[in-house]
Amino acid sequence: MMDPTETMSTTDTSDAAIRDAVRRLLEAADAADGLLPIVEAGDPVLRTPCARVDGQLDDAELSAFADALQRTMRAAPGVGLAAPQVGVPLRMFVAEDPVPTQPDESVAARLAARRRVPFGPRTMLNVEYTATTDRTASFYEGCLSVPGYQAVVDRPLTIGLTGQDLGGTAIAEELTGWPARIVAHESDHLDGVLYLDTAQMRSLATNDAVARWWGRADTREAAAALGFDVPATSVF
Repeated sequence: MMDPTETMSTTDTSDAAIRDAVRRLLEAADAADGLLPIVEAGDPVLRTPCARVDGQLDDAELSAFADALQRTMRAAPGVGLAAPQVGVPLRMFVAEDPVPTQPDESVAARLAARRRVPFGPRTMLNVEYTATTDRTASFYEGCLSVPGYQAVVDRPLTIGLTGQDLGGTAIAEELTGWPARIVAHESDHLDGVLYLDTAQMRSLATNDAVARWWGRADTREAAAALGFDVPATSVF
């Protein structure tokens, strides 16, 4: 198994450096368990604006890299994983949120409040997004590169995005609710932004604390108890 502490990250966004980084990652993964090591906060690659996907990899390499990202995301587990999170400054991410199919009543209420619906699996390249509404949603979210913690982030309720799929076909669509949050979070990685940069830091909590205290349909109770603000634009 690949040692998860042995990352192969680079901040060099040249075509050759990206190609070399991906090839080394795929070779190491093939020789081990098929998974890629996830880099954690503090690694400079997570603060590096990423290069557009533009022929650095051939079709087979790009597909293999996408497959490895998907496997790593699912194994973590998570609902999204961007290329810089495995050390490659490339504007590419994968996302998948299957959502429980038969949740109990309390879980169903949380899913409905978050407008969380099945999403993906998707591989997205060169994504850019903008808010398409003034309304926002404030919820706890986490990140595989900041393990063990979550914090409340206020994000646009609905976004418009452009980019390409894995085959290079242009995409332009609008997402709302939790899928919009996933895409915004992963797209931010491509610009060197972590969710903690815009989070309500007084909301910061361990995963266990969120599960124990704050796994509710909205965050206002947590805001009152922990002393942070929920913007007036938030629908929750």
